[in-house]
Amino acid sequence: QVQLVESGGGLVQAGGSLRLSCVASGRTFSSYAMGWFRQAPGKERDFVAAISRSGVLTDYADSVKGRFTISRDNAKNTVSLQMNSLKPEDTAVYYCAFSNKPYQRPSRSESEYNYWGQGTQVTVSS
Repeated sequence: QVQLVESGGGLVQAGGSLRLSCVASGRTFSSYAMGWFRQAPGKERDFVAAISRSGVLTDYADSVKGRFTISRDNAKNTVSLQMNSLKPEDTAVYYCAFSNKPYQRPSRSESEYNYWGQGTQVTVSS
C-alpha cells in the first residue's frame, strides 16, 4: 500500500508562484514514475506533469509547459511541482499520483497510476 501526502496549495494572485510537494511511503519510491493531475470545479481530472523514476524524463501538458516544473528527490521520497506565472485557469485541486508498475515511462494517462494523494487546493485570483 502506498500513501501520498500533498502540501503547498493555497491562494495566490495571478502571476504568482506556488510549490506543491508530495511525500510517498510504502514502496520503493525510486522505482516508480510519478505524476501530477488537476481537477477544476465541474470538470474532469486532467494531466499536468509527469516524471520518470530517475527524474531524467519529464512531460507536461501544453497548458503548463514553460510555467510549471516537476522534480523529484528520491532520497526524500518526494515529488514537487513548481508553478510560476500562475493564471486564474490554473485554479483546481491538484493530485499527485504513483505509477501502477515499476520502471515505467512517465504517462499522461490516469489508468497508469493506481495511488492518489488526497488533493491540495490551488486558487489563483485575477
